[in-house]
Amino acid sequence: MKPIALLSLFVMLATPASVFADPFDNLDKDKDGKLSSGELPPALRRNLAAVDKNNDGFIDRDEDKIIRERNRRQAPGDSGQVPGSVKAKTDIPYADSENPAQRLDLYLPAKPAGEKPLPVIVYIHGGAWRAGSKTGGRSNLMPYVTGGEYAGVSVEYRFSQEAKWPAQIHDCKAAVRWIKGHAKEYNLDPDRIAVWGGSAGGHLVAMLGVSGDVKELEGTLGNHLDQSSRVTCVADYFGPTDLLTMGDFPSTIDHNAADSPESALIGGAIPENREAASKASPLNYVTKDDAPVFIAHGTKDNMVPFNQSEIFAAALKGADVPVHFQMIEDGGHGGFEGPKLNARLRAFFGKYLSGAETMIETGKLKPRE
Repeated sequence: MKPIALLSLFVMLATPASVFADPFDNLDKDKDGKLSSGELPPALRRNLAAVDKNNDGFIDRDEDKIIRERNRRQAPGDSGQVPGSVKAKTDIPYADSENPAQRLDLYLPAKPAGEKPLPVIVYIHGGAWRAGSKTGGRSNLMPYVTGGEYAGVSVEYRFSQEAKWPAQIHDCKAAVRWIKGHAKEYNLDPDRIAVWGGSAGGHLVAMLGVSGDVKELEGTLGNHLDQSSRVTCVADYFGPTDLLTMGDFPSTIDHNAADSPESALIGGAIPENREAASKASPLNYVTKDDAPVFIAHGTKDNMVPFNQSEIFAAALKGADVPVHFQMIEDGGHGGFEGPKLNARLRAFFGKYLSGAETMIETGKLKPRE
């Protein structure tokens, strides 16, 4: 791995908790706005010179930003390779802007299973609304696209460092409208769109599923405002659903702190900004006409409390919205995908996107089952 990439991966994603805390701030112990050799882990100090472009012996925020932007197009663990059975169109601007954060990647099967328009699975990445990349969705989408039955889309959105809520959902809705606006061009079915995401991405897809009728969350981005942002179904993997209660449960993060991911998202500490936190919580938008939801959450998630999915599932059920709640016993914050869970998610997509007469199991699973 190149030195620059190695340092960037450490700064952004060195530990699971780092997706919820500002990685630069975590390393900047003396809070002087730059990283010295002594503040870097020993294994990474040799890479300082490769990133220190002004040769002052430190890594400042501008240098860190350059490295993060250079690396955000390829997520850790993603090979960057697309199978020959898939056609990829990358970095498509969906909001009629020059902002590199407002881009999507479109994946189409080279040989579709039939001539009918393809249902679409949209992946929205996690990263505490301030890290991650749309390329992180590629490996999740490929098993669906290579079979010829689905098209895939992975969406980038503005981070909280750049824009506060509701900018993130405005971006996601603009991406959905772009898909519908270009459905004929790419032989996509605008009435069969699933959204799938984990953690912060789970929050965003949950919001898409419950806010198709919420005008104030629609935004005015892009050239397809004549299209609806409603989606057909939602796969929410361990996403926050009620920002006001996240701090009520044990966590490695102080969710009520002014520098928490949730506080950064809305622009202020959760306890002092209760109305804003409420407006950014999918739980508060549940109505009977919402999209069906598949939820997967580990019972020992130490970042997003398991209760976030429990209360969301209960609200959906109370509104008679189809909900399939998959509990992962002893599962943490993700990393629990296995063949049984994947099969259940595939059955969910088959039922709601393709009309398959299928049973969707939700019995308890262990991680990696």
